[in-house]
Amino acid sequence: MIGKLTGKLDSAFEGGCIFDVNGVGYLVSCSSRALSALPAPPAVASLLIETAVREDAITLYGFADAAERDWFRLLTGIQSVGPKVALSLLSALSPADMARAILAGDKGSLTRAAGVGPKLAIRLISELQSKVGGMPIGPAFAPSTGAALPLPANSVVAETVSVLLNLGWKRPEAQAVVTRVADRLGEGVALEQLIRESLKELAPR
Repeated sequence: MIGKLTGKLDSAFEGGCIFDVNGVGYLVSCSSRALSALPAPPAVASLLIETAVREDAITLYGFADAAERDWFRLLTGIQSVGPKVALSLLSALSPADMARAILAGDKGSLTRAAGVGPKLAIRLISELQSKVGGMPIGPAFAPSTGAALPLPANSVVAETVSVLLNLGWKRPEAQAVVTRVADRLGEGVALEQLIRESLKELAPR
């Protein structure tokens, strides 16, 4: 199995590129996001690779970072989401944006991707909301390292704040919004509902 390619970027085109590795040209399918991270040919570049082996073909899928690759693996595990649709989603949304959309139940953002209709968007939200918390979202959205402020003795509030920190919000802003939303929704609020309602308040108007 091929896990990574490093070589001269021979050419890039919509949906993929060709890597020249010691004289062998590897055709790699990529999201537009991964392609935009590559230098102009014929520079030397690297891509993480997911290898798909079928009876009639071996297909290489390339990713700029581990977060995008891991999301590709997660998405292709959903019924009706093949590699083409997964790459379309990763072209339309960054891993962080996808996590936000799924947690907030934002079907509109998911249907921006070619091949994703309302029914599939609902399935993605339904099947992935409980898994998003453990997914990487890329280096630009690393968790805040600021000093923790006291939180109410409520694990749901703490978990929600943690999720928002991982999605890129600053601790003071996230904590203030989550606490306010939790007070409004009352005791016994479910984690997914608190995350969804907090994201709605944090979303730009």
